Order: sequence, then C-alpha cells, then structure tokens
Amino acid sequence: MSEVFIGLMSGTSLDGVDAVAVRIGEAGMQLLGEAFVAYPASVREQVLALQLIADNELDRSARLGNELAQLYAAAVQAVLQNSGLHSDQVKAVVCHGQTIRHAPQAGYTLQIGNHALLAERCGIDVIGDLRSRDVAAGGQGAPLVPAFHQAMFASPDTPRAILNIGGIANLTRLQPGLPVVGFDTGPGNMLLDAWIRHHRGVAYDADGAWAASGQCCDSLLQILLAEPYFAADLPKSTGRDLFGMEWLAERLERHRLQHGDIDAAGVQATLLQLSAHSIANAIARFAPATRELYLCGGGVRNGALCQSLASLLPGVHIAATDALGLPAQQVEAAAFAWLGWRFSQRQAGNLPEVTGASGLRVLGALYPR
Repeated sequence: MSEVFIGLMSGTSLDGVDAVAVRIGEAGMQLLGEAFVAYPASVREQVLALQLIADNELDRSARLGNELAQLYAAAVQAVLQNSGLHSDQVKAVVCHGQTIRHAPQAGYTLQIGNHALLAERCGIDVIGDLRSRDVAAGGQGAPLVPAFHQAMFASPDTPRAILNIGGIANLTRLQPGLPVVGFDTGPGNMLLDAWIRHHRGVAYDADGAWAASGQCCDSLLQILLAEPYFAADLPKSTGRDLFGMEWLAERLERHRLQHGDIDAAGVQATLLQLSAHSIANAIARFAPATRELYLCGGGVRNGALCQSLASLLPGVHIAATDALGLPAQQVEAAAFAWLGWRFSQRQAGNLPEVTGASGLRVLGALYPR
C-alpha cells in the first residue's frame, strides 16, 4: 500500500526550503507536487552566524529554530496547495532541518528547526532528526541520499554516478556488482556563492557568468586542492565547518605572499575549477568505471560548472536526473521523503558502507501531530 509523504530539505546553500509531495510504496515513487520557500536574508545571516562559536548560542539557535519551523510550515502549505492535497491525506512531513554544525568526529551533527512546532502548525506527523542515529552508531551521518539513489537510479548493467551539487557536492557510485559508495567531494556552490555575495552583493553566480569572465589561477587552484580533506579515505563528509570563508581567506593570503594578488573575478573562476576538479578527481579515484553521471541540486543551473565537468570527464555521458524521471531540483527533498517512508516501515535508511556506521539503522524521530 502506498502513502503520501512531504519531504523538506534546506541545505548548505542556504537559499531556502525545497518541498515535494510524493506517493511512496513498494512499487516505487510518484511525484505529486513541489514548492520552494526562499530564506529571508536575516535567516541566512543567522544560520551563518551560528556556524561560529559565539555568545548566547543556545538562545539564538532556539529562536532561529522556531523561525525555521514557520518557514517549513509555509513550505508544507504551499506544496499541499500545489498538489491538491489535504493534510489528512499525508502520512508525515519529513524535515531534514537546517545544519548548524556537522562534527561526526566529535560524535554529533546538529540540525535545527523545532519539529514539535512544525507538527503543531501543520497538523501532520513530523519525522525529523534523521542523521544522529547513524552518528551514534559510529557513522558520519552523511551522506544519507545514496540509499535513495540506489533505490531510484541504479542500472543493472551500466556504471552510473549521481552527483548532487549543493553548497557541498556529494557523489554516489552505482556500479553493478559492487557496493554503493557515497561521500562528500568538497565544495559545490558554497564558496562560489559566498565570494560573489561578498564582492557583488548577489546570492549566486547565475549560470557561472562571473566565473566565466575571469581567468583561473593555477597556482591558487593547487593551494586549494592541497586541502587534506580531498586526499582523505572514505568514509568522509564535510560542510561549512571546514569550507567556509575563513578557509578561503587563509589560502588567499598564502597565495598573496607567495605569488601576489588575484582579481576578484579570477578568484571566482578558480573556485569554480576547485569544485569541478575536486569532483572529477573524486570520480577518478573512487568511481573510475563511471560511464553515466547524473546531476541534481542547484549546481545543475551553473552552465560554466557543468561545462568544466564535461571537459574533465571525457567519455562520460553527463545529464540531469530529469532524464531518469526525477527533476534535479527535487531529488534531495524526495530522498528525505523516502527516508521518512523507510522510518514508517521501521526499515533502515542508512548504508553502513557509505557512512561508516557499525550497521543498518532506522533513522529519524517521530513528532506526532
């Protein structure tokens, strides 16, 4: 028997909330509707501020969690309207929450959003806290989407990879006859967005146009690619805790002392190549047999980045996940809806070979309506 779930995803790009309504059962998934609610600038700034150790964090995070719950509730109402559904028809809202700190090496990952308040506002069961059980079992708590990628996108005979380009990029290897491999490759849009916001006051580099106007600096690119995370073994995951503006500023200063300054457009061009090269290097190292690469996430709209990936991966067919039946912008929210369905069935949602957890675990916590 199939049931309706609403998946909510707000990722490291900090642009807003993606929501999808899907009907899920053993026979598969049917997309019923989608919606997007943008983050106000004040919310984005509060999330960024909480990435850093500062005073009064408990109060600020609790208040922000309440504000996020209101935005999540607005996304739920929007997707209900867009799909023609009533709240009584929905089994559960599955809310990823907004990541504030990701520190599996210290035994925790923290996503906020006040799921109890969300359940109160929506009148629908809410499933949240999807990462902490994997961390408790010794895993990274990320990425969690490879299990969904395997269920939805695996081919019986063609080596594929699924690449989500959000603030952080993550890769899933789907190779027939081999275990699924999934991990964060490094920055996707995060540094590109931060740099253009700092210099031009806009949220993102539309189609990669500003990066395309600059000249990549090879000496800076090599300094950036020397980050130990890129050479680390699996399992691994990362986030804004590492690849923030402080990380970039330290390496720009190192480059200035060794080679001189670079103009702002040149830095943007180099950051685009950092994303592209770190992804291509990860595929060469961990998924060398890949013949088809399917893209999802906001980075799909960055034509310059996609073009660079194509040039670095000759012989690999590259397309958006739309070609596999699920629009690129809806994959992550759909993945968390699927994880909520797995929770409702008391079935495991993690892949220990991906996260490093000691075994399969049912992921999530229930906040009844």
